[in-house]
This record gives sequence, C-alpha cells and structure tokens, in this order.
Amino acid sequence: MEQRSLERVVSQRALQIGSSFPCQICVLGFLSGVCLTSLFLASFGGLSLLSPISTFTSSSTTLISGDCNVKQKNIESRFFSHEKLALGVHERVSLLYSSWGNLVNQSANEGKSNLPKAPHLEDCKLSAETNERLDTRLQNDSFPPWTIWKGQLDNFPWTAEDEQLRYYRHQTVSEGAYPPWIKGSDEENYPLTRKVQRDIWLHQHPLNCSDGNVKFLIADWERIPGFGIGAQIAGMCGLLAIAINEKRVLVTSYYNRADHNGCKGSSRSSWSCYFFPETSPECRDRAFELMKQKEAWEKGIITIKENYTAKEIWSGRTPRSWGKPWSYLQPTTDINGSLIAYHRKMDRRWWRAQAVRYLMRFQTEYTCNLLNQARHAAFGWEAARMVLESQFRDFPEGVDKAAKHDIESFVWSSHKPWSPRPMLSMHVRMGDKACEMIVVGFKEYMHLAERITKHFPNLKSIWLSTEMQEVVDQSRLYPHWTFYYTNVTRQTGNMTMATYEASLGRETSTNYPLVNFLLASEADFFIGALGSTWCFLIDGMRNTGGKVMSGYLSVNKDRFW
Repeated sequence: MEQRSLERVVSQRALQIGSSFPCQICVLGFLSGVCLTSLFLASFGGLSLLSPISTFTSSSTTLISGDCNVKQKNIESRFFSHEKLALGVHERVSLLYSSWGNLVNQSANEGKSNLPKAPHLEDCKLSAETNERLDTRLQNDSFPPWTIWKGQLDNFPWTAEDEQLRYYRHQTVSEGAYPPWIKGSDEENYPLTRKVQRDIWLHQHPLNCSDGNVKFLIADWERIPGFGIGAQIAGMCGLLAIAINEKRVLVTSYYNRADHNGCKGSSRSSWSCYFFPETSPECRDRAFELMKQKEAWEKGIITIKENYTAKEIWSGRTPRSWGKPWSYLQPTTDINGSLIAYHRKMDRRWWRAQAVRYLMRFQTEYTCNLLNQARHAAFGWEAARMVLESQFRDFPEGVDKAAKHDIESFVWSSHKPWSPRPMLSMHVRMGDKACEMIVVGFKEYMHLAERITKHFPNLKSIWLSTEMQEVVDQSRLYPHWTFYYTNVTRQTGNMTMATYEASLGRETSTNYPLVNFLLASEADFFIGALGSTWCFLIDGMRNTGGKVMSGYLSVNKDRFW
C-alpha cells in the first residue's frame, strides 16, 4: 500500500513539473540519450512491464505534407489513468512510439532497426512493388499475375517438385482470375463487382495501344472553383462511363490537386501521385502522341472532355455492358430506421461505386506513407503499449523470438496494418453544405452510433472526419467513446469550403481528405449523409470493398431519392 502511494505521489509530482518548458527539454534530452546509448537495451532484453496503460479517450493525427517528415506534435487530448500507471511504463511506451515515428517513412519491414515490428505500419515500398506487378501483364499473357493467392505468396520460391503447381497457377492466370483489389465474395459486394473490375482493367489496358482501332478520351480533372475532391472524382466517373460506352481508353491529364511539392517528378499534377494511373504508360504516351496529329482528330480517334456536355458527363448513360445489376442492389442503407430498397438513382450509385473503386484500386507509395503517418499518430501509442506487453510474455522453451519464418514473409505479409477494431467511421458534413442539403447536427450522428452499439456492444472507437471545429469540440461530450481524427485546422463559422481549402494550402487540403476517405472505406461501420457527394463515394468504396453487409446509416436522404 505504501509503495503504491509513493508511486502515485511521484507520478502526480512528475506531471506537475513536467508541464514546464525547461523540464520538457530535459526530458527530451534524457530520452534521446537513452535511445542512442541502449537502443532499447538490445531489443528490450532488459526491460519489463509492470502494468498496462489505460487507453486515451481522444486522439488526433498530424498529416505531414512535402517530404512526409514526421512531426512529433501529433497527439492531443490524450488522457491516462495515472493512478494505474506504473512508474517507467509510460516512458517505455513513449520511447517506442517516438522511435517508430522516426522510422515511419521507411519500409516497415526493411529490417534496418532492432525495434519491434510496428503492427500499424505498412511496408510502403514493398506494397508499391507488389501492386506494380499486379497491375502489369505478364509477358505474352492477357492478364497480370492474378491468382487466388494474396500478397507475397505469389513470390514463393518453388522447387522442381512444385512444377505442377506452377503450371496450374499459370493456367488460372491465363483463364482470367479476378483482380486482387476486390475483398470479399460476390455476396459481400455490389452485384458483379469482381467481373466489372476485371473488365474495366482490360478495357483500359489494351494489348496493343498502337493498334489503329484503339481510340482515346483525354480529360483533365475538373478545375471549376468550388469543386471539391468528391465532385472531381464524380466527374471522372462520368467520363469513364462515356469512354466505356464509346469503346475509348480514358486517359486523365492535369490534376490540379496534385500540383504541389509533395508530388515528385512525373507524378506532379497527376492522379498517379496518389493512385495507380487509369491506363498503361504505353497507352498514355500513344494518346498524347495522337493529340498532335490532325488526322487523329478528324477521324475521331481522339476526343477530349470539351467534346461532351455537362449533362453527358454528370448524368449520362450508365454502361450497359453488364446488363442492369443495379436493379437488384441489396437494401442495406438505413434512413430513419427503415431500409431503402429502391430509388431513382440506383444505376448511378452502382456505377460510381465501380468507377471510384477502379480509379483508387492501388495506392502509390506516397499515399501509403500518408496513411502510415495518420495511423501512427492515431494508433501508434496503443500499438506500442500492445507490443511492449507481448514482448515480455513467457515463450515456450525452444521458441526463438527473433526468428523469421516463411509464413511471416509470404502469408502474413498480406495482412492489413493493425488498427483498433471494431471501428466506426463518421463523416460529419456541415458548413456551406447547407445550401445544397439539410445539414444535421453532431448529436444526430451520435444517436445513430448508439443504435449500432445496441447490436455490437464492443464498438467503442470512432474515426471522425469533418471540416468543422465545433464537431471536434462536441466529441468531448461523449467520454465513453474513443475518437480519432486528423490534427488539421478546421472551419469556424460559415466559411465556404473553397475559402477553407485555400487557407490550408493545396497539399494539405488534398492529403488529409484522401487519408480520411481511405480510412473510412476500411472501417467496420459508416455513418454519413447521402446528400454529401463525399459520403456517397465513401459508401461506394465500401460496397466494392467487402463492406456491403456492414450497412450504411445516413442522417438524411437529400438529392438521391
């Protein structure tokens, strides 16, 4: 009892003096010295955990622009149960968290450090290399190496005795396996998703781009002032529909939101800064070459966005190449407690989901690094605590903790980075959106969140994306939830979205929404507003990403019903 009282007094006293600036400098110097001299005492061999740390009730992640260097100002509003905090544990978790932060821009599995593996980080370099291989045809084959296997297992070193397996694998590829960016079965996605994604890829990647029968549609992304990222993506979905209907290869050109210093080299001002390009380099080069030829324009081999009306782009004909699969969409959208089984825009909802899934099928290394930063700032502390706890469990005799086996390299490599589960994503759209739809207060969103917990009582975590500071402030009124959000300046008052984005700068105003978008598509549940194009597209990504049976709770039904 006396020992616990002493620890409590020491912890509280440390907190009191630790808030001063000189003390913070001393602590920083001390921790840096510890890190440099011991590197965790040879992979934590001399450390021990006394007791776990209670989780924080609110955290934010700082999204870094430019060269993606991590800034260690990324955790705010973090609360601990200091009475339960054993002296020294907090420092160990902090040191591991900070050390991971210094490595967050390196490949998570490069093996350049003796630090424990960070379960919430992805090896971005390896992931990009793998995706590049899966987005390129094998020599003399009609398809890339798509098989029933995932991740690095396709690179498993076969022996001579395994030649029959190699033959069957090649036969599977030749017969046209489904693309690897689709998760889940047909029943867990919109109808025909796997087939449609395969067919779109084949349409956009002709065997011979120089064939005289191959036609192109070259289009810049929308640059109309006031157009958000969601509107730009929706417009490109319409142009992809036109290209498929007219049997043209869509080639995207200038993307203003990638016109910043974070996008290097040829990816600057291009969609390929964030996601894999919509067509092959050969087709892109061929299309721009034909643009210089008068004959190509006269014969209609080349068209551009200006050849089509706004109505054709925004509400044109949905491709009928696959029949009318939207006519039997699963009724999984909840509004006011009832499921919507049919509405007027079912074809558009189905098609935009397919188009955005294709356009975002693979993330670039740059986007992967942005996600690593966001996950580390939001989940890194919990991951560090979890890993430290596991490091000191007793291992059975004969088990080598440092050994790395084939199953880790080839099978487990396909597992997605760790995050707290289950996770609810919530996009709260307010501000100037009131001119387009009825905006709903944060309280209504939380009412829907509480409805979900009645069926899933283990749901405690919310990834919150919003442009409004008042929403973040109101989240503190719900202490029984753990909120995560990006640490970015938010709107106050009735500032327009265009003015708000201009205040952030082009790089930040592009990076943080895309990170929020991708994390929302991976969450277990989603609450939004169907009147918001952004929510509409998130829902589409989830319905082509194995999440259709998770459902979608909307606070309104504006515009699409």
